[in-house]
Amino acid sequence: MRLTDLVLPALVTAAQFGPFFSWEPWSPGAGWLPWASLADGDVAAERVRIARDTLIGMFGLAEDDVPTRVVASVTFLGYASRVVSPLLGAAAATGDLPAPRPDELWWRPQPGGPLPIAYGRTRARAGSRRKVTAQAFAEVAVGGLVMPLLEVFRTRFALSPQVLLGNVASALGGAAGMIADQAPRHAERAASIVAEMLEIAPLAGTGTLVRPSPESPRRFLIRNNCCLYYRIPGGGTCGDCVLTPEEERRRGWESSA
Repeated sequence: MRLTDLVLPALVTAAQFGPFFSWEPWSPGAGWLPWASLADGDVAAERVRIARDTLIGMFGLAEDDVPTRVVASVTFLGYASRVVSPLLGAAAATGDLPAPRPDELWWRPQPGGPLPIAYGRTRARAGSRRKVTAQAFAEVAVGGLVMPLLEVFRTRFALSPQVLLGNVASALGGAAGMIADQAPRHAERAASIVAEMLEIAPLAGTGTLVRPSPESPRRFLIRNNCCLYYRIPGGGTCGDCVLTPEEERRRGWESSA
């Protein structure tokens, strides 16, 4: 398998939006592990343990102050971001949706930062008139790649589906916002996909995408639940969290304008 056989122009274009939007072509001998292995409960537990130990060591926290299920929620949010961001970037910038199966993706352990992901030989699903539908995106990104991990994190760490699906919505909202910041001309297409996904299964009811300023293409998510990060000392709440006070949320929107 040659690297040139794997490169998808849509993913190359998506990578311009930042490290969370970048996948790389798979190559042998580079330490890649099958994406499906993250849906193994023992593998997921080991990744969460490493993340928890790193968090405790980095901030000098007491072990009792860092609940495992909170770290699991945030870890899952990071994984969801690494899946949906490149696909949303590709769909928004090119109108094509890379559609890898789980056996066409790989990951590589890394102590911090965005999880490295590689893709194998796969095809991009062309949108209708260069517009990817929310249903197609939900099938490829959420149903095909994220939901198997969600089920493992739900059962292994006793996390509610509402929290985990809210994390997926948060990942999408964050990706749409970064696209708007980097390339305003693609903001509308990215926001349209995300807004429509928030109205259909499985993300219906998880949050709302709002546009506080008609002068700015930037949208912001207001989710209907919380990723639980506030339970870690010093964690606070995220800008899209249901627990964030309205005044604080609006200050955050203004600073991002």
